[in-house]
This record gives sequence, structure tokens and C-alpha cells, in this order.
Amino acid sequence: MIVGVPTASGNETRVAVVPSVAEDLVEDGHEVLIEAGAGETAGFADEDYDDAGCDVLDDRDAVFDGADVILEVEALGAIEGSDPGGYRENQTVIGLLGPYDVSDEVLETLAERQVSAFALELIPRISRAQSMDALSSMANLAGYKATVLAASELDKLVPMQMTAAGTVQPADVFVIGAGVAGLQAITTGDRLGASVRAYDIRPEAAEEIESVGADFVELDVHAEDAADEEGHAQEMDEAFYRKQRAQLGEEVAEADVVITTAAVPGGPAPRLVTEDAVAAMDHGSVVVDLAADGGGNCDVTQPDERVEYEGVTVFGPTDLPSTLPRTASELYANNLRNLFELLVEEGDLAIDIDDEIVDATLLTHDGTVRAPHEDETEAGTNDESSAEQGDDENGDDTNAETQDAPTDGGNDV
Repeated sequence: MIVGVPTASGNETRVAVVPSVAEDLVEDGHEVLIEAGAGETAGFADEDYDDAGCDVLDDRDAVFDGADVILEVEALGAIEGSDPGGYRENQTVIGLLGPYDVSDEVLETLAERQVSAFALELIPRISRAQSMDALSSMANLAGYKATVLAASELDKLVPMQMTAAGTVQPADVFVIGAGVAGLQAITTGDRLGASVRAYDIRPEAAEEIESVGADFVELDVHAEDAADEEGHAQEMDEAFYRKQRAQLGEEVAEADVVITTAAVPGGPAPRLVTEDAVAAMDHGSVVVDLAADGGGNCDVTQPDERVEYEGVTVFGPTDLPSTLPRTASELYANNLRNLFELLVEEGDLAIDIDDEIVDATLLTHDGTVRAPHEDETEAGTNDESSAEQGDDENGDDTNAETQDAPTDGGNDV
């Protein structure tokens, strides 16, 4: 089978397949076509792919025309103005396809061309699929980088120090949301020596929060249905959020750093941190809003902007994993390979729609628009949370999640 890897679009720095994974694919008997320069921004030269046994092509169209399977970083609904015209008939595409933002027209076009499109954002949260969970992989990186970003911008030292000139108290870090991104933010803050507190809408998250080094903040607001059957945080009503914001404001005001990760797959992020709460923070404090792609958890947040508000710096990054392109590409490539291997039998594609993972991620197949995420949304089972992540790979699974196995492993980056 022929696998194609084009250069990612726009300012994306990641590459879908790194040389080590490409070499594995070649050893398995597949031919791998790499667009020249595809790995440069992630630190991988064309020579690295050539050494791995790939065919490096200068012509982008030749990659699309020659491949049976296209492995993408982001495509379709994940990229504004994306054109599905590059995919030929009977091709398979796998990647972060932005299922909640892809238009019906694009899906119909893919179906007419008999394209099988797999959206990694829809990987189910089951143990068997953990190695394929790209949102978790990316969210893990986002949680780490959010804490490092905040520490570098904070106007005070993070760890406690006892010096001849006096004792320096540790910075207070408050993390909202204990999904993959939130737990990694907590872990990183604890390693840096901060005093870390965290809150999650799910009471059962207290044990996870405490296990990675933070004190669990319990608010006097409760929700019986805080998470769906896969562990994603679900959208609550405005009365709940109003009461939650009021109590969170008191916790935010005491923090030097606030990192928010509460996302809702396919929907707007809940507003949890008010302007008044930000204004009540000490001068020089920092907020990093990992839900910025969904509108943000903080009233002050502007996507991909640095905002100074009442002496507090508020960041709204939407693609922190791409600031760690080498590691992000390595993890993402492993996620892709693991899903690809599920779809291959004796060297050929064998798409089994009865498989739970295939059924959940397959947007179009055999001339039909399947869009499984739309069925879930209509049924109210989806609210990206990712945490985790909306399609929140920034934490983008910044959505809160629970898996059958620990969430600190090879996913959730």
C-alpha cells in the first residue's frame, strides 16, 4: 500500500509522520511518499526520510495522486478555507479533520469521491484506543507548555527558596479542569516547586488531582451529570455557571498563575473566570487560557493574543503543541501509525465499521456521509475538555476526561 505525507498547511510546524515511523511503515511493506520539506519545521530533514526508505517528492500533487492513504496533521474542518479537492477517488485520509467544523458540502464531496475520512478528534476514550488518542497526546504537551509559559512570564520566582536575604514563598498556581492538559499543568507546576491547587467539575477528579501534587479545591456547586459516559465534561446550564464563577473568583484572586482547560467538544468553552476575578489578582500575575480556541474560559481572553488587563497578563494560545514541534510530531505520528495498523490486514486496508474505534471516527465511507459525532451531539452525549483538547488538541483535549486506564501515559500528550 502507498502512504502519502504532505507538508502541513499554513503555519503548522508539525509533520504527520516522523522518519522512525516512516521506517516502520516501509519495513511493514508499505511505500511512503513524503513531500519535500514536510518535516523541516519539526527538525526532520528530507535526507532523514530518504534514509528511512521513503520517496521524497518535490511535487505536492504527486503525493496526493500516488497515495492510497493520506496521513495529515490538520485538514478539512480543522483549517479555515480547506479544499477537499486534493483527495482522489477511493482514497483514505486520516488526521485531525475538525469534524465539528467541517461543512456538509465538504462531507458530501468526500462521499461522492468514495473517500474514507477518519477524524482523530473522535477517537473513543477506551483503553484499546489510548495509543491512538491524538487529542490527549497534544493536550498533554499543551498542559506542560502552559505552565512553562506562565512561569517564564510571571514577575516572581516559582519555587520556594530560603536564602540569607530572606525566604521566598512559592508561587500559587491554580488549575481549572483536571483532564489531560490540566493534570499535566499540575504535574509541571509541582515539579517547578509551585504551590498548586486545582478544581474540576467532577468530584471524582479529586483523587487524580491530589495524586499529581495539587490540593483539590471543592466548591459549593454540584452537578450530577458533570461528565458523559466517556468522561468528557458536559455543558451545564447558565445558573450553574453563574454560581460556579462567583466561587471560582475567590480562588482566582489568590493565585499568581491561573491555567484554565475546560473545553466542550463541538461547543463553546464555558466562561469561568470573570473580568472582576482577573482584576482582583496581584499585579504581575498570569492567566493561560487553553480553551481559547472555543472562545475561552476567561472573559479577557483573545485567541492567540497576549492581553494586559489591570496588571495581569492573559494568554489565549490555540496551538501550544506546535511550539514543541519535534515532540508533538513524534507522539502524533505514533497515534497515526497505531490507528493505521488497526485498519490494515495483510498489507491492505480492511475497514471494519463494526469496530468501535472505526465506527466512532469514520466521517465518510463507501459513498456515505456517516458523521458519527453529529449523532452523538443530537443525542446530547457530547458537549474538547478536553478538555483534552472542543476539538481541543490544545488541551485542544483540554476537556476533562476519564479513561479505563491511567491518563498520564502515552496520550494526552
